[in-house]
Amino acid sequence: MRLGAKGARVHTVVAARLRQARVRAKISQKTLGIRAGIDEFSASPRINQYERGVHVPNFQIAERLAKVLGIPTPFLYTRDDGLAELILLIGALNDRDRIALKADLRRTVRSRGHSVH
Repeated sequence: MRLGAKGARVHTVVAARLRQARVRAKISQKTLGIRAGIDEFSASPRINQYERGVHVPNFQIAERLAKVLGIPTPFLYTRDDGLAELILLIGALNDRDRIALKADLRRTVRSRGHSVH
């Protein structure tokens, strides 16, 4: 899935990432919507509209969708496929491993002469 185009709009990115994550989780649009707290009669149409880019879920709903899908919320908003993969990988780590990874990344960035804010 190539989402890195400069002209990609947020609703297109969210739509594609949401569908990607839902298909990866092997759940239906209706199931996703219901588990995220959307009324069962409108769950499937709403998720369908989100995935087609007709509507964009607000951040609170995006957080609930991400939780159901087992992904970090930022995954839904990144255009860059490589960054999206990193977000998923980091999201799969426990807190201790994330702290260690962050320290390793800081050391690597500094060793290459870049500043870390």
